[in-house]
Amino acid sequence: MGIPEQLLMASLAVLSFSAWNPAQGSPTIFGPIFEDQPVSSLFPEESSEEKIALACRARASPPATYRWKMNGTEMKLEQDPHYQLVGGNLVIMNPTKAKDAGVYQCLASNPVGTVVSREAVLRFGFLQEFSKEERDPVKTHEGWGVMLPCNPPAHYPGLSYRWLLNEFPNFIPTDGRHFVSQTTGNLYIARTNASDLGNYSCLATSHMDFITKSVFSKFAQLNLAAEDSRPSPPSIKARFPLETYALVGQQVTLECFAFGNPVPRIKWRKMDDSLPPQWATAEPTLQIPSISFEDEGTYECEAENIKGRDIAKGRIIVQAKPEWLKVISDSEADIGSNLHWGCAAAGKPRPIVRWLRNGDPLLSQNRVEISGGDLKFSKLVLEDSGMYQCVAENKHGTIYASAELAVQAFAPDFRLNPVKRLIPAARGGEVIIPCQPRSAPKSIVLWSKGTEILVNSSRVTITPDGTLILRNISRSDEGKYTCFAENFMGKANSTGILSVRDATKITLAPSSADINLGENLTLQCHASHDPTMDLTFTWSLDGFPIDFDKSGGHYRRANLKETIGDLTILNAQLRHGGKYTCMAQTVVDSTSETATLLVRGPPGPPGGVVVRDISNTTVQLTWSRGFDNHSPIAKYILQARSLPDGKWKQVRTNPANIEGNAETAQVLGLTPWMDYEFRVLASNILGTGEPSGPSSKIRTKESAPTIAPSGLSGGGGAPGELIINWKPMLREYQNGEGFGYILSFRRQGSSDWQRAKVSQADALHFVYRNESVRPYTPFEVKIRGYNRQGEGPESLTTLVYSAEEEPRVAPAKVKAKGTLSSEMNVMWEPVHQDDMNGILLGYEIRYWKDGDKEAAADRVRTAGLDTSAQVTGLQPNTKYHVTVRAYNRAGTGPASPSTNATTMKPPPNRPPGNISWTLASSSLIIKWDPVIPQRNESAVTGYKGQYVKPWGCKYRQKERQSLPLESLQSKEMTAMQKANAVPE
Repeated sequence: MGIPEQLLMASLAVLSFSAWNPAQGSPTIFGPIFEDQPVSSLFPEESSEEKIALACRARASPPATYRWKMNGTEMKLEQDPHYQLVGGNLVIMNPTKAKDAGVYQCLASNPVGTVVSREAVLRFGFLQEFSKEERDPVKTHEGWGVMLPCNPPAHYPGLSYRWLLNEFPNFIPTDGRHFVSQTTGNLYIARTNASDLGNYSCLATSHMDFITKSVFSKFAQLNLAAEDSRPSPPSIKARFPLETYALVGQQVTLECFAFGNPVPRIKWRKMDDSLPPQWATAEPTLQIPSISFEDEGTYECEAENIKGRDIAKGRIIVQAKPEWLKVISDSEADIGSNLHWGCAAAGKPRPIVRWLRNGDPLLSQNRVEISGGDLKFSKLVLEDSGMYQCVAENKHGTIYASAELAVQAFAPDFRLNPVKRLIPAARGGEVIIPCQPRSAPKSIVLWSKGTEILVNSSRVTITPDGTLILRNISRSDEGKYTCFAENFMGKANSTGILSVRDATKITLAPSSADINLGENLTLQCHASHDPTMDLTFTWSLDGFPIDFDKSGGHYRRANLKETIGDLTILNAQLRHGGKYTCMAQTVVDSTSETATLLVRGPPGPPGGVVVRDISNTTVQLTWSRGFDNHSPIAKYILQARSLPDGKWKQVRTNPANIEGNAETAQVLGLTPWMDYEFRVLASNILGTGEPSGPSSKIRTKESAPTIAPSGLSGGGGAPGELIINWKPMLREYQNGEGFGYILSFRRQGSSDWQRAKVSQADALHFVYRNESVRPYTPFEVKIRGYNRQGEGPESLTTLVYSAEEEPRVAPAKVKAKGTLSSEMNVMWEPVHQDDMNGILLGYEIRYWKDGDKEAAADRVRTAGLDTSAQVTGLQPNTKYHVTVRAYNRAGTGPASPSTNATTMKPPPNRPPGNISWTLASSSLIIKWDPVIPQRNESAVTGYKGQYVKPWGCKYRQKERQSLPLESLQSKEMTAMQKANAVPE
């Protein structure tokens, strides 16, 4: 098999630098693979940095060399000191917009080929100053809306805006009346008022990579003419565009703000769809934080007030950068073979795909066919080796996928995959002997036994890939087998020896069985085999091997003898039923036997639960039978759940007991106008099975309320008001849309009822106002619920009182008397309940010292019906003025005429002197000198003696007791108390 000399020389040249070394079995060289690529950068023109670096690093063997392109043209880096190449990184010294703004790409090369990096755009950020010209004043009528333009200076990139009023840092608040557009910078005031007068300045701020710069406009004065307070309908002034383009993942902000009086309320909605709850907003901006294709559509902003509404609409169109769906990967291909590479990318607009070879465009030619993302080679040659890139691009970006193609040519080599040296085989069985030399192109394969060339026959097959298959093996098949491989680069061979062994046989096969859930069972499996080899048992269930380590303790196998492979099933579950296969195997053959295990248990879940014939309290359920798990279904149980608890509960049904052959039943006793889900459970003699999946959610039909509201009470409020309170009716008792309350009330003793409607379901009180209603008048009150279907039952009658007023009568016959130096006693006659205008809570005593004003009076309140009180904490020998007022929940009534009282002088400040005592039998005689009071002290009216009662014979615990002495003349006291012990 000869080849042209020039092809042979080319092959040898490439083989010396091949991407695969058959002797070592590992790569020796490979093309560049990017590990770091340049990224687009923003360089502030006012930055203090003196350079900018664009990164580029590739892994390659031999190491890569680097070049750079700017705007598609290769840069002459060595000729311009403005640029430096550090490794693969491009460093630009003292960058300027005029020379350096543009699109950059890095090229990495080695002898295998060249790859091109992604594009990186270098832009320069700037923010100029506002115009120095004075701004014209803005004039409008107070109450009208107004817009103050920002007119920002030239800039890149975008800005954020705020407005100052008169001075820094008095920023305009972002409330419902003011709005600053972050698109134009303009300030909008929906309805002006006097506080808006002043001078306004627009503050524009640019955020650029660690540099923040802000500039202020000249102040513009806002003047307001005469107020025009007439209501005006909304007029939207800040509108979002008719079309907004956005990339997937970006944050999108739509702006909408309107003038009007009153200030319009903003509402957003997506046409033919609903906004997610987290977007629901009444703000003038709608923010979609990370937009997706599902968010594409038409959006509507509605501005509304009492005079009308205005609408703005616009469409969001979502697009996307290219993103790989399928990429190419490194490939090794034989010389002369065909190759098909494919890549695919998603994006919007749809990306265009092109191909590069070693950094240069690749087009269809001779043996190369390109059709979009498909690249096809026919009859590969060594020169086709190199680095290839699939490039997908649309107007939003470009992506690159790289791969190396190594075209190979070398002689067959068995060093990595020789024929197995010793090949055991079972008598009567089959053996497969692979022949897999490494070669390029693919080798032609021949087999021999000894010196005999083998050909296909009833017992011998040589497959197209060179594999030898021998069937029905006997002892005569033992011997040496050699595989010969040859291509135009050379030839090689490899030999193995076939050894025939005894076949493996199962001597005791597993038997089929039938058990109940939770029971145990052993499946037996015994086998005989060639004694020179090891025997192993494996078990599978329905064709899947049993993993004993992950069986949860349900499987256990015997370990008594090598020839016994019994399987024990513990606590059998329904999933353990099926076809069990025991396989006994050696390295040369295997044999298997199968048995079926039936596990009986509770029924499986019913399926297809459907709800129909929905009324206000009943529905009809249908379902399909689930698996009976080998035990007949005896009955079904129906369950339902609804808000708010969401718990599954058994429901009443018709028929009450649902037999096992049924597939439909009526559910009874449901609540009208309630959302429900239903499920079905089946049971048999072995228990109740798993429930079906929930039905689709339904809502029962409406009906009039069946329960009266509760918690009826009331009272309080302003004069002339009757306040009625109740507990709002829970959602599950409203029974329909348009729920509200009907109140019936009348003065106690009256025959005519008045009615009032409250249309809010969450209302909890009603206020009836009538100036003719006297304070604290009793009313009989009833309440019932209603909805669109009618009225519900009425509650029991409750007595509720109208609002109280302050008492209109003052207490009479007020008296005050000083009882101690710091206390006085105040008494009065009670106020009659009819004069209270409410419930008497008590009395308020006000007192002040003679010479002070009543406004400085101290106050003491009593609780209940007491008609006297002790006032403490007073100053000795001081005259006090006193008034008394009645009070209720509405406040205090008029004051009584004032009276006065003087507190007593303080007691003497000195104790008696010359105290002595004499013990005589059972009496104790004490003597002392009398106390003479000073002029500012009260007279002595008596003395008080104290003594200690002994405890046992010692004063361990002592009880002090007092003995009053009435006589002012007394100078001695006789203690008649018997002494039980003499003190120490």
